[in-house]
Amino acid sequence: VSVLACVVFEYLIQRFLLRGPLTITNWSAVVTGLLLAFNLPATTPLWMVAVGAAVAIGVGKMTFGGLGKNPFNPALVGRVFMLLSFPVAMTTFPAIDAATGATPLSAVKGMLASGMSVPEVMRMIDWSDLWFGFRSGSFGEVSSLALLLGGAWLLYRRVITWHIPVAVLGSMALFTGVLWLCNPDQFMSPLFHLLTGGALLGAIFMATDYVTSPMTPRGMVIYGVGIGVITVLIRLWGQYPEGMSFAILIMNAFVPLIDKYVRPRRFGVPSKA
Repeated sequence: VSVLACVVFEYLIQRFLLRGPLTITNWSAVVTGLLLAFNLPATTPLWMVAVGAAVAIGVGKMTFGGLGKNPFNPALVGRVFMLLSFPVAMTTFPAIDAATGATPLSAVKGMLASGMSVPEVMRMIDWSDLWFGFRSGSFGEVSSLALLLGGAWLLYRRVITWHIPVAVLGSMALFTGVLWLCNPDQFMSPLFHLLTGGALLGAIFMATDYVTSPMTPRGMVIYGVGIGVITVLIRLWGQYPEGMSFAILIMNAFVPLIDKYVRPRRFGVPSKA
């Protein structure tokens, strides 16, 4: 439904509003629909999915002129709009036994807020569930192993480079690792933060979007570090248990500045005396 809605809305906008050449054959609307679906719970009503697709395509993409001109990741624009507009539906996840359950991040945040210590919470975590996907969450965040295999395939095919994923995950690991070493009774381990929520999905599949990420390797690292730090800040001290979507959109806004001030060295140009 998400993919179909994205394709239909892009076609209608181009056909009747922009009146330009149709670009739905470039598959970008399909990619947006897939990424939006990966960020939604399985129980999301279909009409909400259609609304999110309309916002992703109409506001996040076509408002700025279409593919290559959008400053923000369209799928995340749709996802954040749905999170703010339909918070209950976007935070209700089906569990393995068909009941509704909280994501590991939400559950841990609630347990820590109730007074439980981190060692007590850690003993309740089944790490195999985090690796293989036997937990509540959105379509694209339940299986860490599947996400890592997908990322390895993208790296092998040279669809993405290592700079952004490593910068995002490395900065998250370093930030949470320092906090964990300083106070292991209050802060969860870095591995927990990397395997839960949208960390892997965002770092590998969302932040690496060509249009909304920097062009230079050094700029990609700065961009990725910013995403990782902001994500941890929101997770630990923000209202939401997850912060990857907000972090990517915030750093999307800084991409023009990063590209302006972090430029590759130009060879063959005489320097000024």
